Amino acid sequence: MIEEISIRNLGVIGDAVLPLGAGLTVLTGETGAGKTMVVTALGLLLGARSDAQSIRSGAGQAVVEGRWSVSPTGPVAERVRDAGGEVEDGELILGRSVSPEGRSRAVVGGRSAPVSVLTEIGQQLVVVHGQSDQLRLRSATAQREALDRFAGDDLAQVLADYTRTFTRWQAAQAELDALEAERDRRAREADGLRIAIAEIDEVAPQAGEDAELAERAERLANVEDLRLAAAHAHEQVSSEEIGEPADVIGLLESARRQLDRVSGHDPALTPIVAALKEASYLVVDISGQLAAYLGDLDTDSGRELDAVQERRAQLGTLLRKYGPDLDDVIGYLDTGGRRLLELDTDADRIGGLRDQVELDGVEVVARAARLSEVRVAAATGLSEQVTAELSALAMANARLSIEVTDRAEYTPTGKDQVAFLLQPHSGAEPRPLGRGASGGELSRVMLAIEVVIASTDPVATFVFDEVDAGVGGAAAIEIGRRLASLARTSQVIVVTHLAQVAAFATNHLRVAKDEAGSVTASSVERLDGEERTAEMARLLSGLQDSGSGLAHARELLETAKSIAS
Repeated sequence: MIEEISIRNLGVIGDAVLPLGAGLTVLTGETGAGKTMVVTALGLLLGARSDAQSIRSGAGQAVVEGRWSVSPTGPVAERVRDAGGEVEDGELILGRSVSPEGRSRAVVGGRSAPVSVLTEIGQQLVVVHGQSDQLRLRSATAQREALDRFAGDDLAQVLADYTRTFTRWQAAQAELDALEAERDRRAREADGLRIAIAEIDEVAPQAGEDAELAERAERLANVEDLRLAAAHAHEQVSSEEIGEPADVIGLLESARRQLDRVSGHDPALTPIVAALKEASYLVVDISGQLAAYLGDLDTDSGRELDAVQERRAQLGTLLRKYGPDLDDVIGYLDTGGRRLLELDTDADRIGGLRDQVELDGVEVVARAARLSEVRVAAATGLSEQVTAELSALAMANARLSIEVTDRAEYTPTGKDQVAFLLQPHSGAEPRPLGRGASGGELSRVMLAIEVVIASTDPVATFVFDEVDAGVGGAAAIEIGRRLASLARTSQVIVVTHLAQVAAFATNHLRVAKDEAGSVTASSVERLDGEERTAEMARLLSGLQDSGSGLAHARELLETAKSIAS
């Protein structure tokens, strides 16, 4: 239930607070005072699209805030907590601001949230009916939804079972259609994968092999240069030829002996002698390494180089086809193998899908038939109860009939086509609401439907924006009576221009405007006592100070009080 809504800088409303609460709240006011902005404000709190043009002229932003009373353990509170907000002591705060640039910001339970969260929560909190909703009632979809709401839990479970089966059936059919349509292409893909896998298997590449082969090829291509350089270096380090100039080992040994001979005269030479000795050992080791290197150089390098280059060519072919690097080629064996396994099971998969589609199709037909049975039974009950309500709404000879017929195809909601037909008076041909009902008749049909459905599908809050449009006299009295009846189980908020409707309110708010220069500011005030009587007189005659008007207003209020009780 909405406890309070505050509005700032929205349309002609500068700053207003609407105290709401339980029962039937009506909003009245002169044309242009801003009654529609109240509905607009509520729409913003429920996730409606924002419009920068609705911001009050000269204002920095429009701000709307609503305070709701909700169950702290219900689905609304749970969704609020999922969004990071809080419900404190059963109180939920929703907020929305709109900037002149059109940017919108939503607040849910004290935390910023996407506007979509407001929409989700709003669907569980409020049902709004305005002129656009009357037009929507003309659509087959809206009529089916109204019938399903009336059918309640009996239909909800059947519909859930049907929808689950239908979704599975459609998914299997879509996959089957795709597999059959792509059968030839998938067969060609499988053949290509077999060839590729066989080609890679034949070469059997190893991880890092291409880099290793590149190094070997470089070495083998330059083996003579490597041999000459290593041999020369070996001779320089440790010459084995008699008569050759002294090598590095000989020079180091000669230097060590010279210093060792005189080191006893100066201790400072001792570490130098030790270093020369260590250097001699190191050079001897280098000499051994060079000798081993020369011994390892393959004398048949040309033949080996040919083998290496041939292997590199094989790898290069694989890289061009399945690369860009060797890891990709090796990985292709794994991914290609899995894909080939999938493709090779197409025949089995197609057979299985055909069986599943057939079984699910049979189940869809059966569940759709059961769904139709429930809807037909509900249609009888809804049409009878709405007809009774229409009689009470000054449409004594009107009758609403609901036809449930077969569609040509199955849909996510069944195979039923639902049509609301209105017979406005005896002897008239029943006609679809979309073609045979006036605006006033649609208003009463919509109200009658909501009153009836509320008994099986209660809604926390109803908002009616001029549901009485095109209605007057006794019909308006009956609309007020029905709204008061609806308010016994739900919070009802009505924007009206009819005194006959306003008379039934338990909470009467007036949107008043105050003109100052070129700017019109509106505010909202709660009416009681003589103030309410004066507003009722204005609604009746346009004159709030007329004695006869005030008397008529008092009589109407007393009449409404006695009817409501």
